[in-house]
Amino acid sequence: MDKALYIAMTGASATLQAQGTLSHNLANADTVGFKEVLANTESYPVRGRGYASRVAAMHVDQGFDDSVGAQRVTGNPLDVSLHPDRWLAVQAPDGREAYTRAGNLSLTPNGQLVTAGGRPVLDQRGNPIALPPHQALEIGNDGTISIVPLGQGADTLAEVGRLRVVEAPRERLQRGLDGLMRNGDPAQPLPQAAGTVLTTGVLEDSNVDAAGALVQMIQLQRQFEMQVKVIQRGDDNAQAANTLLRLGG
Repeated sequence: MDKALYIAMTGASATLQAQGTLSHNLANADTVGFKEVLANTESYPVRGRGYASRVAAMHVDQGFDDSVGAQRVTGNPLDVSLHPDRWLAVQAPDGREAYTRAGNLSLTPNGQLVTAGGRPVLDQRGNPIALPPHQALEIGNDGTISIVPLGQGADTLAEVGRLRVVEAPRERLQRGLDGLMRNGDPAQPLPQAAGTVLTTGVLEDSNVDAAGALVQMIQLQRQFEMQVKVIQRGDDNAQAANTLLRLGG
């Protein structure tokens, strides 16, 4: 009977973890550039002495859904939507390079280009981007940043930098606890993406299907309740068996 209890317990634990993943996705259903976190369960044999007859459930992190979210036109020159497999390089809290698809950029009072989360955006050399005073700004489809300097005519564009946009398939990236992506193999730096890499004046919305996530949440809740009932019934059966043994003794 203890085998059934442990198996049901591991299943309930995996279900709770899956619910946590879904809650995280729902909380970011309106976050620009957010990629849905994927989770699943798989069976694994319980090793140890005796016959290998027990199989438990284990929560598995399957990475993220890299499908492109809906495109929303804003007209803001600091809003960029990255093309598939293209990621914007930013400076992580530890000072290292990380990646995001959140293209709602802004300028600080001192001219530093940052994400909505306040992370400095990096140029193609890996340095934080700081722009001089200007009266107009334009980000090209290849990531180049041009400005019209103060006091100059509207036809005077000066190129002042280029966004570091890397080409990275899903299997090369790992999500950190801060929501930023990292290179899964630091020994092989991600290359600067060539050609057209983004669209200006457009934002990519989260690719989370909120309605589908709510349905999954209900299914997981029912699944968890069933697993708890199995644990309760197993405990009841064990107590009844112990009572019979005492009476028989």
